[in-house]
Amino acid sequence: MAPVLSKLQSKHAVVGAASVAFLYWLSRKTERPDQTKSLRVDQISLLTGQKTQKKDRAQLDWVFVRKLLNILRIIVPGWTSPEAFYLVLVTKCLLLRTFADMWMINNGTTIERSIIGNERGEFVKHLLKFMCAMPVISLINNVLKYGLSELKLRIRYRLSSHLIEQYMGGFTYYKMSNLDNRIVNADQLLTQDVEKFSDSFAEVFSSLCKPILDIIIYVNKLSGTLGAQGPVSLISYLILAGVLMTRIRRPIGRLTVMEQRLEGEFRYVNSRIIVNSEEIAFYRGGKREKTTLDLSFRQLVGHLRKSIQFRFMLGLVESMVGKYVATVVGYLAISRPFLDRNHRFTSLSHSERLEDYYRNGRMLIKMAEAIGRLILAGREMTRLAGFTSRVSELVVVINDLKKGHYERTMISDSARSNCNGVSLDTKTKRCDLVPGRGRVILKDNVIRFDHVPLVTPNGDVLINDLNFEVHSGMNVLVCGPNGCGKSSLFRILGELWPLFGGILTKPDMSNLFYIPQKPYMTLGTLRDQVIYPDTVQDQMRKGVTDSQLLSYLDTVQLTHVLDREGGWDSVQDWIDVLSGGEKQRIAMARLFYHKPQFAILDECTSAVSVDVESILYEYCRKVDITLFTVSHRKSLWIHHEYVLHMDGRGSYNFDRIDEATKPYGS
Repeated sequence: MAPVLSKLQSKHAVVGAASVAFLYWLSRKTERPDQTKSLRVDQISLLTGQKTQKKDRAQLDWVFVRKLLNILRIIVPGWTSPEAFYLVLVTKCLLLRTFADMWMINNGTTIERSIIGNERGEFVKHLLKFMCAMPVISLINNVLKYGLSELKLRIRYRLSSHLIEQYMGGFTYYKMSNLDNRIVNADQLLTQDVEKFSDSFAEVFSSLCKPILDIIIYVNKLSGTLGAQGPVSLISYLILAGVLMTRIRRPIGRLTVMEQRLEGEFRYVNSRIIVNSEEIAFYRGGKREKTTLDLSFRQLVGHLRKSIQFRFMLGLVESMVGKYVATVVGYLAISRPFLDRNHRFTSLSHSERLEDYYRNGRMLIKMAEAIGRLILAGREMTRLAGFTSRVSELVVVINDLKKGHYERTMISDSARSNCNGVSLDTKTKRCDLVPGRGRVILKDNVIRFDHVPLVTPNGDVLINDLNFEVHSGMNVLVCGPNGCGKSSLFRILGELWPLFGGILTKPDMSNLFYIPQKPYMTLGTLRDQVIYPDTVQDQMRKGVTDSQLLSYLDTVQLTHVLDREGGWDSVQDWIDVLSGGEKQRIAMARLFYHKPQFAILDECTSAVSVDVESILYEYCRKVDITLFTVSHRKSLWIHHEYVLHMDGRGSYNFDRIDEATKPYGS
């Protein structure tokens, strides 16, 4: 018999060793393709414009606790909020579930004792109790599931509503994309990351509360029957294993943050192809874009494979520490009083000892399982730390942008070398430029630049000292070469870019209206295109009728669109339905509807014929809309009284147009 056993053992050892060797070979085989084609994070970040940042700190520490508490103030605004109600509901259900487990242990032990002792009456009695309790226990379990699902939804709704309100308020959405480069994929953070944070928070809350409640209740119950030694030994093991697993799990938070970032970058690369599909097709750039897409996806896959391998190794340790070793400790704890010759259990009969062991042993094993679940819950907590870091980053950046604080890569040190004691051509020095240092004064019917430097958000000075004044009725034509600062001037005027100095006097934003070369068409009806960004309720409040809207369409010669598309309430994808010239004329009808004091027209009639363009500009003068126009058409000079010319080298001229002024352009 012994030789047979030794042969079997040797066969098992060989099979086990071969299995381990095969798994090792397979893991190395799967790694090789990515090692030959791997990319650094720097290369992928160059694709999306995001610079490589320092390592993300996402682990279970006081930084995580502080970030989580800040988010909790958002998702649970008060004890009377629905979120607080569902947190309490889930906690109570978990508590009731623990008591139900204890009752089932006691009732089950009594049923089994009555079967072994041939006690028919006791058996029927406790079996009926169990049958009566089943609906209640089932209700508790399903109320718990409902509470967790509703809690996830409530948290997501509260957090998403708060972030979207902050993101869409005060041009924050523009500033995050154009003035600050800490966050590239805001859509990823606002959608997927918020959803995963909500799910993870609810799961962690449940995973922590249930084991903690179990441990507290079972310790209190077992201390009275077995003494304090057993529960204390299990709790000591919990502390030791928790410290060990917390140290081992630290990389999970960083891996989670990087995974979400790479997912966002891959999504961003895909969205760029969708948005720019026509241009890519004209350039025959499919092959080049596929290379870019492959690079981004390969970086994501490489990171996911690294995460899988780390979780595989971590799972081995967690299974041992959280399940099997915890069960061994539980058996050792339950065995001590029964193996102790001086304990009261020695005076009991065999059947009584068996019943006590069965009851207390079940409770102790349940407690050991609770400790194991608490240890394993640390893995989900570390993932929560990653999602918390991502959401907290978005909250911090939004708050900074609200305060006017930006973080952006500025111009190179070589370009700033003039700061070392050498003055620039005019009063302003590059080294003195600080975003937000200028002052804005709101005043109707005037636009005045008083010693305002024209500076891009990255610190590149286009004009050092801009001084001119425009009153209502003084129509200004802005011209100059590309990159001279024409659009930059309007971005500062529209308060999209910060003031780096001087005083800007201007009307309120409601009296300034900007029309770009490619007008934005919103989702909605034809009416919505004309009154944007107003709603139908805003239109009614202003007292503007559909007949007046029709007159605006008539002025821009687009009444045929109303008939062609089926009336004001027709809903279409207007970006595709309308031609370039029609979209530009819709934008002019939008201008006539709003009737601002000043209109900024940035090549907004480039796709409109000269005769229609002349009608549009004459109407603006008729309704007292003062124009700031960027255009290279000579035909527009007759509709303006002043010209602001920028030469692209830091100089400008602001002059009145008279008979001696020579128009230039096409």
